[in-house]
Amino acid sequence: MSATPLVSVIMPVRNGGAWLEEAVASILSQSFTDLELIIVDDHSTDDALTRLVHRDPRLKILASDGEGIVAALNHGIAQSRGRFLARMDADDIAVLTRIASQLEYLERHPDVGICGARVTIFSGVPGESAAEGYRVYEEWINGLTRPEDIARQIYVESPIPHPTAMLRREVMQKLGGYRDTPWAEDYDLWLRAHVAGVRMGKPHECLLHWRDHDGRLSRQSARYSREQFTAARACYLAQQYAGRREVVIWGAGESGKRLCDALTDHALRPRAFIDVNPRLIGGRKRGLPVLAMEEIDSVGNALILAAVARRGARAEIRAWLEENGRREGTDYIFAA
Repeated sequence: MSATPLVSVIMPVRNGGAWLEEAVASILSQSFTDLELIIVDDHSTDDALTRLVHRDPRLKILASDGEGIVAALNHGIAQSRGRFLARMDADDIAVLTRIASQLEYLERHPDVGICGARVTIFSGVPGESAAEGYRVYEEWINGLTRPEDIARQIYVESPIPHPTAMLRREVMQKLGGYRDTPWAEDYDLWLRAHVAGVRMGKPHECLLHWRDHDGRLSRQSARYSREQFTAARACYLAQQYAGRREVVIWGAGESGKRLCDALTDHALRPRAFIDVNPRLIGGRKRGLPVLAMEEIDSVGNALILAAVARRGARAEIRAWLEENGRREGTDYIFAA
């Protein structure tokens, strides 16, 4: 390792359990060796950290100076030295070439500030498959590699698996690090990056085995609830469009009404709903008219926010809007 490593890998740990050693080994055995691994202990009460063998000088273990994952991440970044900042979780397994592949991608794409990776999701229970919802998410997230595609679908879900992320240090500095928000800290960072014009992309290889288990933070914390993801979308949609462009919501069901409420909370009051349900068309939801999709010309240049959560709905809505002269990312975006 050089005096100043090129890459700093930040791994927050709270009770790393039986999987920590494998996660650590997958980073320290990378084909690219000019790195440091900074583990930030977020007040663990198990003995996983004490079981680690500390023979590799690239491994540093720090005690968090705060409480929670955001404090641990920011503390690790403050103590790091690399030009590139990579994330890793204590229950996942990095492919041998992960760091090398991401560095190569960033070198070939100097306009990209944040590099993610494709993942394989597997169950933490031997003999079991990952939950179906995560399989659907895996397919969606692995389909987004180009910066243009990630930008178009940023308001659907978090497009960069957090433990795959690699950022240029100057990008993290520009964004101001992680923030303690009511919603997921990684989705907040990606949304801030999007609004700031930072491009995000991924190499084509699968570079991380992402472990699904009941103890995952995304299964335990209210930050990852449906309501909080909607609040995050609304916060940054308002930053982009409030006072600049009118919006209408495609979908007057629960997802659409929830988005409407959250947008209104952030001073972006939608103009109307659009729906295909004849029982809703012509009525009002949240005090707004519900229009038929054939009335789309009446909304003029308003941005259409498609907020229908039903599986397969995005493809149907996209096909109809494209056939009727609307372009994704310009005339409409998905927000559910």
